[in-house]
Parts: sequence; structure tokens; C-alpha cells
Amino acid sequence: MARQEYLFTSESVSEGHPDKVCDRISDAVVDAYLSEMPDARVACETLATTNRIVIAGETRGPESLTKDYIAHLARMAVKDIGYAQEGFHWETCDIAVHLHAQSAHIAQGVDASGNKDEGAGDQGIMFGYACRETEELMPAPILFSHKILKKLAEVRKSGQEAVLGPDAKSQVTVRYENGLPVGVTSIVLSTQHLDETLTSMDVRQIVEPYIRDCLPSGWISDETVWHVNPTGAFVIGGPDGDCGLTGRKIIVDTYGGAAPHGGGAFSGKDPTKVDRSAAYAARYLAKNVVAADLADRCTIQLSYAIGVSEPLSVYMNLHDTGRCDEAKLEAGLRDVMRLSPRGIREHLHLNSPIYERTAAYGHFGREPAADGGFSWEKTDLVDALRTLAG
Repeated sequence: MARQEYLFTSESVSEGHPDKVCDRISDAVVDAYLSEMPDARVACETLATTNRIVIAGETRGPESLTKDYIAHLARMAVKDIGYAQEGFHWETCDIAVHLHAQSAHIAQGVDASGNKDEGAGDQGIMFGYACRETEELMPAPILFSHKILKKLAEVRKSGQEAVLGPDAKSQVTVRYENGLPVGVTSIVLSTQHLDETLTSMDVRQIVEPYIRDCLPSGWISDETVWHVNPTGAFVIGGPDGDCGLTGRKIIVDTYGGAAPHGGGAFSGKDPTKVDRSAAYAARYLAKNVVAADLADRCTIQLSYAIGVSEPLSVYMNLHDTGRCDEAKLEAGLRDVMRLSPRGIREHLHLNSPIYERTAAYGHFGREPAADGGFSWEKTDLVDALRTLAG
């Protein structure tokens, strides 16, 4: 039986964190290609350091997307995040673009031809997870870590708290009783600030009201431990303070360590890459299982081989919370959704420019958008899964 009384911690990072700057730029490139050519191929990696951005990778798409235009997209992303400081300025930083054509040997395995359907863009394993801890069917620690930073970004950008800088990290430790989250034992926040005279206590006075608003009533008590800017001043931030790379925040992007991760990053990849699309599909299926009240927790694993269309395996674990025949439900998942790369893309409408917005504050637990963004968060398979479960 699973433990019922414990503490669990997850962290998030803001859109101005160096790695998230890189994720944002890489996904802006993906969106640009998909806007011009829905079946474009993109594998884009970004590095950011003091006043320098390097964009590299493989693409297949229209020649109208020049290196100058890609550099412009990067500048606009950095500007929107809010970097206009001496060591990293959206207008003056040097940007090098080293995108080149996709490998023909990879393309021949992925592309459909003759009787062969489109194959997976790589081998690998992908996981999806959902649970009843929150309305969003996400683990509480990661969800509230995201909410804190998203709120602080909103008040920073609105000018309400203009003294805050773009770079920030949060960490929330949640106390569980009877297997359910009931309170917060510690809160860690490190946030960049633009006024060098601010102390850690000054910063806490600024951010504490917003943090309290983000957490459920009663979760913060007199015993909750706070660590706000515990190292003191945090003025030099972003890529000027620490080098950033695409794909280094995969646990932040998913479930905060509360569920397995297959190891593949999402940002910078078009939806033929199953690292991204199959992870979205696994979350979609797991969320619908829980939303259908067939279980309180659900983990789904999918596995693929490069160039092969159908998944090699489909695994489901209901963690002893299931209210149905687990094996029967697992066997029927392929009937409610085609799990080939093409099937996933078509079902979730993934060949659209919907990815830049995913680069910060988590790919899961978000609201589905009218234009297809976060389509994997819909719960439109509930009826089909209930019928399948009998």
C-alpha cells in the first residue's frame, strides 16, 4: 500500500530562467516553421549566455524563414520576457543562427512512403500522469510552484511590482495526510530584483501576499518555513548570471518528480518527435482515465522505435486506485486513440503554432485553448473510456 503520510517537494522556474529563455526561443522557432508549413520538421536547440544567443539544429521547411528572421524571433522572445539589462539585452545581444537541413537518413525513417506510414522521429519511452490532488488533475507541489511564478511574472510585467526581475525559482513542500495534500511546510523563492538595496526581508514583503493568494486557504500556517532569496542580493540574473540551454528543465516541464519521466525534452521539437507528442498523448489518456472516475491516479507509458509507426508497448498503472478492470482498460487504449505519430498529431491537432506558450510554467495542468493550444488537457475521452471499461 502507498504511504499516506509524507512530505513531497517540487520546484518551478520562471520564464526568465536561463534554461527557460532557451526553451522559449526554440519553441518560437518551431511555431514559425509550423505557421508556414504544417508538416515542417524542426529540432532546434538554443544556448544563451552573457549578451549572446546561439541557435542550432536541423529543419525542413520554407526558405522564407531566413537566419535574420529567426534572430528577430529570438529578440522578440527575450523582449517579451523582459530582459533589457546590461549583461543581457534583447536589442543588443549577439545572436548566431546555425540551423541546417535535416539528416536524410532520419527523414527516410520518419516520412511516409508507399505503404509505410509515418514513423516515430526517434526511439524512446514517454510517460503521462494524472491524479486527483488538484482540480487540474496534477500533483499539488508542481502545480502551485508554477502558479507562484506565473503570478509574480504577471505583476512584474503589469508594472505593479516593476522592481522584480525576470529570473526566478520557486519550491514548495507539501504535507500529505491520508494520501491527500493538506498543507505547505516550506516555501522557497529566489527572485531577481532590480533595486540593489533590497534585502531578503524586503523581497519577502513584496512577494509574500502573492504567494499566499496562489495557495489554498489554510495551507500556510505559523509553522510554514519561508526561504526568500536566502543567499541575499539577486540582481545579476538570467543568462548573464548563468548559462542556459534548451531542454534542461524536463522535470519542471512535467510532474515535478511525482511521476516517471522518459528523459526526452519537449521544447524545440516539431510534433513528429514522439519525445513531445507521445508525452502529450500519454498525459491526455491518463487525465481522461482519472476524469472518467476510473481511478484516482494513473500512469501511462508509451514506447517507440525510430521509423516505426505503432508504439512497441502501452503500459498503464492505476496505483491500486482503479475502479475497473485495469488490464482491459489498458488493452483498449489504442481503440480510443490512434497512438502512431500521425494518429497523435491528427487527434490532438498538433501541427499548429501552439508551442511557444508551453515553454514556461509547465506543459500540463493548463487550460485548453480555442486555437488548439494545450489540446492534450481536454477531457473529451471520458465517455469512450467509461464505455470501454464496461
